[in-house]
Amino acid sequence: MPEGHVIHRAAMKHHKAFSSKKLSVSSPQGRFSKGAKLLNKKTCLKVTAYGKHLFYTFENGYHLHIHLGLFGKIRSHKAPPKDPQGQVRVRLFDTSTVVDINGPTICELQDPTDFNKTINKIGPDLLRKDADPQIFVERVKKSKRSIGALLMDQSIIAGIGNIFRAEILWRNRINPDKKGSDLTREDLLNLWKDGQHLLGKALRSGKIITNDAAAFRKKSEHLNIYKKNQCPRCSTQIQSFEIANRTCYFCETCQTTDC
Repeated sequence: MPEGHVIHRAAMKHHKAFSSKKLSVSSPQGRFSKGAKLLNKKTCLKVTAYGKHLFYTFENGYHLHIHLGLFGKIRSHKAPPKDPQGQVRVRLFDTSTVVDINGPTICELQDPTDFNKTINKIGPDLLRKDADPQIFVERVKKSKRSIGALLMDQSIIAGIGNIFRAEILWRNRINPDKKGSDLTREDLLNLWKDGQHLLGKALRSGKIITNDAAAFRKKSEHLNIYKKNQCPRCSTQIQSFEIANRTCYFCETCQTTDC
């Protein structure tokens, strides 16, 4: 599943390409044909992201809501449209840009009421200027669930995926199995600030880079512990266990349960 910066980059790119333009909208696969007809030849007002959710807002009041999930993909190319690759659920294009969305978990039309219900269920988004970190702090402090699970819960905090979870917790020396309620406000604000820093860097560069080393040459050196064998800080062997069906990586020396 894409991390939050990927969706925000798509929103920025598509907003620049489609904002205030009348779009052709179709469903080559056929599963979104009814929705596509309601959007076809309508003006797209804006494209925005909330966490891992992508929204295209149209002049007739509808929002096209996309959530890629584990298998969804976004492909774009210059117009004119080419033959669809794979099962394209929805295609949007104007005279210069074509966007194909394959295999999303969610592809639906929402009216303003449904749109507001959806965004109100999403936790504060690290990449949005209107996000309130205190909401994240309060929700975590009330929970007995592990911080490793809470960081992946998009209703608690939006945008963090499996890679960022492992890296942020390691950078802040917090064990992923520690209960949210046992963390201090300072701990949680530090997680928030570090998450903002790392996702912001990924948004700008298009790469997940969590290693603060001044220079590195290989992609494998961009990360500290995710899918690594050894902790770069203390040389302890990296451990892993499952949290909510996702593999979580940690260093048992740097991230003890006392941390």
